[in-house]
Amino acid sequence: MPRPLPQAVPVREGRSSREVDAFCVQFAPRAPGHPAVRDLQHLLADVPSEGLEARLEWVERCVAWLKDPQPALGLMEPAEPEAPAVVTRLVLLIRVLEARASAREPVAALVREVMAATSGLKLFSQVGLPTGLGFLDEVSDRLARRLLPSPPEDHQLSELLLRLFPDRGDADWLEGLPPEPLARLSALLQGGTLPPVRGPALVVRASLVDAVGLLAVQTAALGLAEDVRDRCPEVSFRSSPFLKLRRVSEGVQARDAAPDSLRELGDVVEECRQVVAIVSSHLEQYGVSVDLVYRLERIRRSLERMEAIARVLGAEPGEARWREGLVLVTDLLRRAHTDRSVRAVVASNARLLARKVIERAGHSGEHYITTTRDEYHHMVHSAAGGGLITAVTAILKLYAATLALAPFFYGLALAGTYVGSFLMMQVTGSTLATKQPSMTAATLGSAIGGTGGTGGRLSHLMELIPRITRSQIATALANMGTVLPAAVGLSMLFAWWKGHPLLNAAQAHYVVDALHPWRSGTVFYAALTGVLLWLSSLVAGWLENWAVYRRIPEALAHHRTLRRALGDAGARKLAGLFSRNIAGLGGNVSIGILLALPPVVGNFFGLPLDVRHVTLSFGQLCLAGYALGPTAVLRPDFLAALGGIGVTLAINFAVSFSLALGVALRARDVPVRDMVRLVRLMSARFLREPRAFLLPPRA
Repeated sequence: MPRPLPQAVPVREGRSSREVDAFCVQFAPRAPGHPAVRDLQHLLADVPSEGLEARLEWVERCVAWLKDPQPALGLMEPAEPEAPAVVTRLVLLIRVLEARASAREPVAALVREVMAATSGLKLFSQVGLPTGLGFLDEVSDRLARRLLPSPPEDHQLSELLLRLFPDRGDADWLEGLPPEPLARLSALLQGGTLPPVRGPALVVRASLVDAVGLLAVQTAALGLAEDVRDRCPEVSFRSSPFLKLRRVSEGVQARDAAPDSLRELGDVVEECRQVVAIVSSHLEQYGVSVDLVYRLERIRRSLERMEAIARVLGAEPGEARWREGLVLVTDLLRRAHTDRSVRAVVASNARLLARKVIERAGHSGEHYITTTRDEYHHMVHSAAGGGLITAVTAILKLYAATLALAPFFYGLALAGTYVGSFLMMQVTGSTLATKQPSMTAATLGSAIGGTGGTGGRLSHLMELIPRITRSQIATALANMGTVLPAAVGLSMLFAWWKGHPLLNAAQAHYVVDALHPWRSGTVFYAALTGVLLWLSSLVAGWLENWAVYRRIPEALAHHRTLRRALGDAGARKLAGLFSRNIAGLGGNVSIGILLALPPVVGNFFGLPLDVRHVTLSFGQLCLAGYALGPTAVLRPDFLAALGGIGVTLAINFAVSFSLALGVALRARDVPVRDMVRLVRLMSARFLREPRAFLLPPRA
């Protein structure tokens, strides 16, 4: 926690009010009684001559005086225009120091002593940058710093920065400082008649040069790591710019940041950035891990820091250098506050990792989007197969409910039924409508946040969204259209075999009542099912990413035992089969387990939890309708249950699609204005050409 600001210093014993009044009249004749002038006089009269802590407290009081938002009208000279309070106070301080050597020299000595006694290496090379220990170590380190007391580090400029500016909003105040008066103040404090010592500017410059060297060494080590080199096969080890980075940084140190050495550093930094871009583009091919994403982000941030330092070192002394310095210090202050946030490091790395996982799910979603008329008809046929399998699944689910099983074994039976059903769909190439929204939303999010110009992306989206819509509608209608005759036909077959319907009257009424849209928990259960469908798409993307990152397909293709048993061609074929189906396997197994969990978990905790999967629910309602007879399907309660099926369909799709699209857009940092513009354009196109959203293209 930052220590509290010290209170204003009272007038020392022996300090006459006449002296204070004379000071106010001399430097603020238009507002001699202004508190800011009196506080400045007291501040300059109490400059400590020894002790680092006392000097730091004085600097803290001086910055607090500058940050005071109280209006400072009348403090400027008559010929000077009125300015914001911070500018007015800064100009007043400069005017006093220029006029009074007795006030200037103690302040100059204090600044020199503080800079000589403190180090800026940590500030410029560590603050705002990941520690390099990895994601989990960084999170634990931030938690420890938040929960445990921190020892004082008065000799570090990084601690002084947070001590002077303890609030996040102080960065905005610092950013608004004008560089011209700061350059005048710096020039004043560099001079004086005191014995010559190493000036503050030289101390800061030395820290900046040292920071470049330290950052170069750390960044080179990260850039030459094995997993980074494996993902950049275009660049050999000997030609890697990360090897040159350390040598160039040594040249910057040896030549005291000469202009040509800084230019060479900038060229090498740009080459390193290109390598990072290549590695990032190959993450899709080679897979990604949290720690790898974290280290790539550290490399990017370190390269940006070196460039910012080089701009400060290469700027002309005076106002230009202060302008670049303010940009650097403001960024350091913002990042110093962010360094204390556990949420910030989790959010940034989760966003980067989500981007790759969502892209994997998006690639799976491309299989659910039709373009041509033949693809549309193929989607309808595969969805019909999915409806047929779902009808059998609905029967098995109802049968499992009639068994006197313990909750664990009932959940196991449900999970086995669901997983077997979804795997059968994968093997037969069938499609289930509820699996589409989260996958296609990931594809849509990747397209919205893709590279290229805005016009090109919008043109692509204007064609992609109608394809997604009509594919989704076709799959849903084919699923429902097949479930109805399949469920009725199986019920008729069972009744012919056993002499009675599959469901008795009590079971049929229970199914009808459970699907009522407002007398049951259908709305909540359907939303919960949508969340589970979305989670399964994340599992599918994560599992495929894990397999690629671990190079499982490549390992299978070169496995000695498999090659001896299947031959080289057979091993490669098996590896390709694994690569193509691992995402579907992960998604199908995970959704089966997730759909079976709510009833079991709810029973364990005494909560009425359940799921409402539209295709399964419609299959169960068809079984109940056959058991109740043809006249029962026209009764209000049964018609209400049919309405509940429509509600379930809408909520399943809306929740899973919205969650997947939201994560995809957040992972790609898509601005809201782009989404608003897209919605407006798509609405206009739907009104103009609704057929494109509902039916396949004409032959």
